[in-house]
Amino acid sequence: MTPILYREEVYTIVGFCLEVRKVLGFGFSETIYKDAMEQEFIDNQLLYTREHGLCVYYKGKMLKHRFNADFTVLGNIIIEVKSGEDGVIEKAVAQTLNYLRASGLRVGLIINFGKIKLEYKRLIV
Repeated sequence: MTPILYREEVYTIVGFCLEVRKVLGFGFSETIYKDAMEQEFIDNQLLYTREHGLCVYYKGKMLKHRFNADFTVLGNIIIEVKSGEDGVIEKAVAQTLNYLRASGLRVGLIINFGKIKLEYKRLIV
């Protein structure tokens, strides 16, 4: 059986998001949740970058514009934060998959704080 890629790391991140949700509840903007997640990462000494510009290549050439993932954690997991009533929608999945392909990273995590229960989706390319 193949081991699950970054299983423990994703489990830890989701745990931090559950803590954010427990403290803040739902109904805030994405920015508030990102700020709280960032504080959890700092408090727990988890290596991350926030809204760091990542390059996109087209036919081997770097394009002049970059994309900004909400977080890159431990240098290998992209996190997209949402706060939508519709949950984790296909548009967010497509966006995160594009970020993974462009960055060369393999694991993405979409976190949605916009519903009564925290929702998340783990993606692998």
